[in-house]
Amino acid sequence: MAVPIIQQVRVGSYIISKTIKGVEKYPLVLMLEPLFRCNLACPGCGKIDYEDSILNKRMSVDECLQAVDECGAPIVSIPGGEPLLHKEMDKIVAGIVARKKFVYLCTNGLLLEKKIHLFTPSKYLTFSVHLDGLEEHHDKAVNQPGTFRRAVAAIHKARDLGFRVNVNCTLFNTMKAEDAAAFFDYCMTDLKVEGITVSPGYAYERAPDKTHFLNRTRTKQLFRDIFKQRAQSPGRTKWRFSQSTLFMDFLAGNQTYKCTPWGNPTRNIFGWQKPCYLLGEGYATSFRELMDTTEWDRYGTGNYEKCADCMVHCGYEPTAVTDTIRHPFKALMAALRGPRTDGPMAPDIALDTQRPAEYVFEGLVKQLSVKVEERTRNERSAA
Repeated sequence: MAVPIIQQVRVGSYIISKTIKGVEKYPLVLMLEPLFRCNLACPGCGKIDYEDSILNKRMSVDECLQAVDECGAPIVSIPGGEPLLHKEMDKIVAGIVARKKFVYLCTNGLLLEKKIHLFTPSKYLTFSVHLDGLEEHHDKAVNQPGTFRRAVAAIHKARDLGFRVNVNCTLFNTMKAEDAAAFFDYCMTDLKVEGITVSPGYAYERAPDKTHFLNRTRTKQLFRDIFKQRAQSPGRTKWRFSQSTLFMDFLAGNQTYKCTPWGNPTRNIFGWQKPCYLLGEGYATSFRELMDTTEWDRYGTGNYEKCADCMVHCGYEPTAVTDTIRHPFKALMAALRGPRTDGPMAPDIALDTQRPAEYVFEGLVKQLSVKVEERTRNERSAA
């Protein structure tokens, strides 16, 4: 099973308790980014285009664990950058596990074999290894030959040592349905990972390559075509996804969902990022301030031009999970039949009233860079 029963029960109980208490906005997954530095420079990434003073900055162990406590989400995802570049990542993970939070450490796998001895297998820890397809496709996507083989070797070692491992995969418009299906087969039969986290890429404002992102219509058709590949091969191994059935049904165009941007709040070296992991248009100094001062209605598909084509899991998986808890029979039926691959798609959100994009990130980063440099100088002086 891609998501262990204990995790399903904990998350379900958490959502039900929030619903009973009448809490409308609550976090499901904390996106914790202790650093932006990476040992790859993927052309579709908009997370690493910073000056060295920013790329060299790290959140401390105390800052990370304070964010976990402050947020209270039952799951913590640690993306980046490359988290294993952080010299105290083992202590951060140990602190989260000690709090009985489910932590997904997202890594490109290049350092995993070297540093895996620093970690202890646990039902609360999953190594989420980034692979964007089979060898040729992945190495092209990350713009560095040999990364696929190193990541695969790391996956096998982690599994042999008893760690939970899944694969996270981002799809762009260069992916063909038959190639994605072959990759999913490989993940199940050769890598034998617990599950696959899959999502269409988001067109980051500062991504070097902006030509290969999927729009919503092409995303839905791609996923329908992928699931047709499975339906047309009855003997094919069943794919396990580390996501809700209704989110996969949404990707195939069978659900109309609005984004839940507060479901996966982000804490990084600048603070609490407004409004979500994908968009940086302001920062709050505390989680409470993030929740209370962010103008949530100004964001999301139909509200904001930058969100028009987004179908990424960090915004829509919380919506699908909440829908699953509220409508378990619908989720069960979707699980039994699988995503529908033909017929009309669910109505999409109209874009005619969305506000135009505001390109504020460049100026914001400059302001924040100055603050970070001042803070660093003060810390050095105090030491």
